Amino acid sequence: MTGAALLDVVGVTRTFGGLKAVNDVSFRMEPGAVTGIIGPNGAGKTTLFNVISGHLRASAGSVSMDGRPVTGLASYDRARLGMGRTFQIVRPIHSLSVLENVMIGAFAAHKSRRAAEKRAIEVLDQVELSHRSSASAGGLTLADRKRLEVARALAGNTRLLLLDEVMAGLNPTEAQRAIEMVQRLNGFGVSVLLIEHNLKVVRALASHVLVLDHGVPIATGAPDQVLRDPKVIEAYLGARKQR
Repeated sequence: MTGAALLDVVGVTRTFGGLKAVNDVSFRMEPGAVTGIIGPNGAGKTTLFNVISGHLRASAGSVSMDGRPVTGLASYDRARLGMGRTFQIVRPIHSLSVLENVMIGAFAAHKSRRAAEKRAIEVLDQVELSHRSSASAGGLTLADRKRLEVARALAGNTRLLLLDEVMAGLNPTEAQRAIEMVQRLNGFGVSVLLIEHNLKVVRALASHVLVLDHGVPIATGAPDQVLRDPKVIEAYLGARKQR
């Protein structure tokens, strides 16, 4: 569909019993964009990711990719369309090598072992992990496990990459390398939707930011503009006062 957004989220709501974890969220992403989703703990960010990626069903609203409704599709069908995601807690298969772990992700788009291996090698180079390709995934550092998680999500010819706190737990040097990795992937044409608590990372990567508080969008726009919004400041400071 000509002119369709890469990702179009319209009025998405997700309820758990009587609780609206995500409430009437709408936004669009154009091809090549990097968009950040921020908010205090419990704001509904990961729940929104789970609805977009198909790991949870929306209670209301719709999700489209390239103008095609994907609201009713399973997560593996969305992966075949070019949507990949990481998870907050990285869980590589320790008994397999780094390369084999990435090949599992590649099988979303490549049927033969040879094609999946070729794609996995390519992706490991993109995330600067090719030197560990034959190593056991269980022996990686946290920073390298994060890179492996990104590689697995990318391997299915992913065009839209959802990163859920991929910088969490990294020291400043590791975080800077991760920022450069995301910028490099974006330069290769991968659009990125990221959840991130580190606002320095958000400023470095995102051209557009959506802020959630208790599942409700409270601000959207350029990072510097949004982070000066009194509602956003209150949401963050209020959350800190409660802790």
